[in-house]
Amino acid sequence: MSGGRLKPAAVAAALGLALAGPVAAQQVNWQVLGEALHDQRPTGPEMASGTEAVLRGLDKISGEVEDMTLAVGGTVTYHHLTVALTGCRYPADNPSSDAYAFLDITDANDGERLFHGWMVASSPALNALDHPRYDIWVLGCH
Repeated sequence: MSGGRLKPAAVAAALGLALAGPVAAQQVNWQVLGEALHDQRPTGPEMASGTEAVLRGLDKISGEVEDMTLAVGGTVTYHHLTVALTGCRYPADNPSSDAYAFLDITDANDGERLFHGWMVASSPALNALDHPRYDIWVLGCH
């Protein structure tokens, strides 16, 4: 494998084996195909678990910015938003390069869930809180 790309010969061989058989049947042997492609999958960095995340909140109207440190399993209130941190991960070989935090964000006034999922520090717009007044994003994990 070079650069995370599939080798055309390996894919062709796997498809040939998987699709072998009468034309009428055309059943794919998923086990053979999966085994052939298994070594072709790109691998990412090894991840480590953090005990706390650093988040930043922005009030879009006033321009107020606030940094918050939140322990895994804990909650913090930012204005009328309640933020709960379920998990925090970072690349083990380069902790300052990125961070991933699993957050639940609810409106404390009405209990509406506004966000549930992973936020990525290096790509805050990838999976962002959609709120008319407030932004919250991940800065780091340690």
